[in-house]
Amino acid sequence: MLSLKEAFEITGHGKSLGKPSKMPGFSTAIPASLCKVGAKLRKIKGSSCSICYAFRGNYGTPSVKKGLRRRFEALEHKDWTRAMFKLIAHYTDPADPYFRIHDSGDFQSVEHILRWVKIAELNTGIMYWAPTKEYRMFRKARALVDSWPVNLIIRLSVPMIGARPPRSWAGMLSSTVNAGIGHECPAPTQDNACGPCRACWDITVENIDYHKH
Repeated sequence: MLSLKEAFEITGHGKSLGKPSKMPGFSTAIPASLCKVGAKLRKIKGSSCSICYAFRGNYGTPSVKKGLRRRFEALEHKDWTRAMFKLIAHYTDPADPYFRIHDSGDFQSVEHILRWVKIAELNTGIMYWAPTKEYRMFRKARALVDSWPVNLIIRLSVPMIGARPPRSWAGMLSSTVNAGIGHECPAPTQDNACGPCRACWDITVENIDYHKH
């Protein structure tokens, strides 16, 4: 059985999981610079990636960038899934069981997504949420899973600010920026924090509309 120390080393998290100040629970992250679709969108004016917060503030400091890179490289470890599961299961508060996948970065492969499917299946008492612009990757992973875990919420993120989800996304969970549809993120009215809101992790909420920031 893996120890916590070994799990931290395997996942590249040093001595702690990520802890976004505005959100409940913990998170993990990899470099936003290594997003596949996002790297292309970052060059397009008016896209949400062109104003990505993960290139500003603490994310740009040498120590944080080093840690993000270390966690990216750790994805290759054969025991990554088992180690990540152990850390999340150990540290998540059962009274507020929410985990954010990628407060920086995005899925790197279909296999990467399937690892998170496995983690969600191993602990159904924790809710997982990730936004993604890797649409094709997600659809391929979805097709490989007979019974998608209800506690793994992956939202397809609309690429352009002010745009609505395309009709081809019907039946998929999504997120938008300044589109004026769906559940409006309340963070701007509550000190830029989730507060009691858990809509991002709620499978019954079809679309989350964030404010440009």
